Amino acid sequence: METNFINIAQKAKQASLKIAEINTSIKNMALNKIAEAFELSKSEIFEANKKDLTDAEKLVETGEISKSTFNRLKLDENKMRDMIQGVRDIANLDDPIGKTIFKRELDTNLILTKVSCPIGVLGIIFEARPDVISQISALAIKSSNAVILKGGKESSNTNRKILEVINNALSQINEFPQNVIQQVFSREDVNEMLKCDEYINLIIPRGGNNLVKFIKENTKIPVLGHANGICHIFVDKSADIDMASRIVIDAKTQYPSACNAVETLLIHKDFGKKDELLASLQLSEIQLIKNPKSWDIEYGEKILSVKEVDCIDQAIEHINKYGSGHTDSIITKDTENAEKFMNNVDSAGVYYNASTRFADGFRYGFGAEVGISTNKTHARGPVGLEGLTIYKYKLVGNGHIVEEYAKGEKQFHHKDL
Repeated sequence: METNFINIAQKAKQASLKIAEINTSIKNMALNKIAEAFELSKSEIFEANKKDLTDAEKLVETGEISKSTFNRLKLDENKMRDMIQGVRDIANLDDPIGKTIFKRELDTNLILTKVSCPIGVLGIIFEARPDVISQISALAIKSSNAVILKGGKESSNTNRKILEVINNALSQINEFPQNVIQQVFSREDVNEMLKCDEYINLIIPRGGNNLVKFIKENTKIPVLGHANGICHIFVDKSADIDMASRIVIDAKTQYPSACNAVETLLIHKDFGKKDELLASLQLSEIQLIKNPKSWDIEYGEKILSVKEVDCIDQAIEHINKYGSGHTDSIITKDTENAEKFMNNVDSAGVYYNASTRFADGFRYGFGAEVGISTNKTHARGPVGLEGLTIYKYKLVGNGHIVEEYAKGEKQFHHKDL
């Protein structure tokens, strides 16, 4: 098994060097071919998904997977439409590779340029959601990275079919290298992936806290992602009741199992419409919990912890203590409080009078995302194309040597061009 995975990783490394050379038009052609292939293969993909859903129902009954995981697994017409549109949107975005970040003349005829480039090989480990494959494959292609995907066993039929459609589409383009998008299936493959720092440059987990924690504790490879989605909404004393009700209901019920769904509602003690707000939430079938076992629970269902706070500072303190650094929102008419909240809450996304469900690469105009990062290095929030690039420094001289500067015979003048 190890030899098998190493072989896959070596092919991915070779593919990453080849895709780094191809131009934007070929990458865009590849993406549009994939979108067309999804359109033509919809019924086959849905059929594969039905098999997974039938098997997953039994796993829910035995407690092997949660109801929220089952919900993420389902691929319907709406998700398929977003999948296809996401690939086309990525094709229409600017190529993130080869962009000049800065250009500086260190001395006469000694020019330093900082240029964006691919990361290399991405290892993606995800649970349930099969549409992840199309998002990540499209982003990897546009950002000139190779990728090795490992999905959960509950979506194996759908995953196989989607990747088959992708690679069949890519095989029609002669200039596109082989093995850019590969997939593995076993737990042993995950263990080998986590040890494979010789070939894999970045691991991106998409799943629950246990998955992310396991990966972070068992690899030397950099990990990009988030463990929990403990998102908050703070209803300030000046909030409009209709707006507050509308936003909280959307953030909790529109897709309860999403990582950007709200899990805790904080209400200012002087908000006069508290009872009316809570009643509207209950009418939307949201179960309210006043005294939860813990304030850092990600329910993934129509359950919402509720707490009254004395002031905005207490709300901010609560969020920074119990939040996961994902996405948090304030509902208020007070612009100073809104600014204070957005400046002082230590999260990747801080919102003012908007649902936390907007934390998404597609909604941000990234085309799609490889995941949401709560890291404070490299990339934060929904990670799109820019988060899948790094940079290199290119220095062009004319026989320059350091010795002349060390002796003071020449001086740097560091002039930005």
